[in-house]
Amino acid sequence: MQNSKKLAFFLPNIFTALNMACGFASIVFSLQGKFDDACMILILGAIFDSVDGRVARMTGTSSQFGEQFDSMSDLISFGMAPAILMFKKYLVFYNKLGAVVAFIYILCGALRLARFNANIKNIRNDFFQGLPIPGAATAIVGFVFFFEKFPEFDAFPFISVIYVFLYSILMVTTIPFFSFKDSSFAERHKRFGFFVGIVAAALLFSYYKIMTLVFMNLYVIISLTVYLKRRKEFGDAFEWEEEN
Repeated sequence: MQNSKKLAFFLPNIFTALNMACGFASIVFSLQGKFDDACMILILGAIFDSVDGRVARMTGTSSQFGEQFDSMSDLISFGMAPAILMFKKYLVFYNKLGAVVAFIYILCGALRLARFNANIKNIRNDFFQGLPIPGAATAIVGFVFFFEKFPEFDAFPFISVIYVFLYSILMVTTIPFFSFKDSSFAERHKRFGFFVGIVAAALLFSYYKIMTLVFMNLYVIISLTVYLKRRKEFGDAFEWEEEN
């Protein structure tokens, strides 16, 4: 019985470690110039990241250790890895400016994770406070996929600087982004949501180098639009007081 409890405790942390391993592998691939492989392994890391929390809740083994370990893993997989990917692929051509932009992405990702941990008792389940770092990393992956698919857009390399900076800022804003957890809209439209999910999965499977970018940016645009229309309703939903 004691061994089963220990296994249940380590199980979610194993998925967290696998996520970290994917981030490390992505960095290695980026340094080797294997950018497509670097993107694919990050997608796998995102899958592991989505599993560890669910496993912890299912097994009743959520802990502060797991939360901190998950954040450190996310900083490597969705902070360091995407920054190095973009720097080696595009930002390197801007020398110091490119390095600064890549660092800003890592810094904003770290701030986003720190804020999440500090405010974890007060966060809402239906919205994220600022764009989650896995979402920003997915947007980076989608950008690389798209430009790999359509190399003619390489004639506009400055777009990469603007894109990375924009998603860096989105992480540290207080703009609410849909989390789809405990969402009243999702509860009311389960069948429609299931249908949309199936269609989205089919499109991603068939045209992932295009649809990853399209879906991620569509998610951001919809979230921003809803925020602008319902700004007064959100009010101080994400405010909290520091403990003395």
